[in-house]
Amino acid sequence: MHSNDAQLLVLTALAGGPLHGYAINTAIEDLTGARLGPGSLYGALARLEARHLIEPVAGRSDARDRQRTVRITAAGRETLRAELEQMARVAQVGLRALGVAPA
Repeated sequence: MHSNDAQLLVLTALAGGPLHGYAINTAIEDLTGARLGPGSLYGALARLEARHLIEPVAGRSDARDRQRTVRITAAGRETLRAELEQMARVAQVGLRALGVAPA
């Protein structure tokens, strides 16, 4: 999976509220039918945090990274919204080109 795809999946999972790593991956599995590998998941988390699109939840962290709870930031919500809107436009054009009526 491409790193941008993993980041988009993580932001989507976090749009519903704060989660820790295992719960994020469970939400991604529910959405896509597949789990991210540890490198993809924790790499995406690190990149998103470096870009200030997610942040740790104060007082809800554990020494083990997998139990560290994170949440999406306002900038993360805006980034997710813009990405999803762009994906929706691409999907509509692609479906029309295939002769399928967009939902």
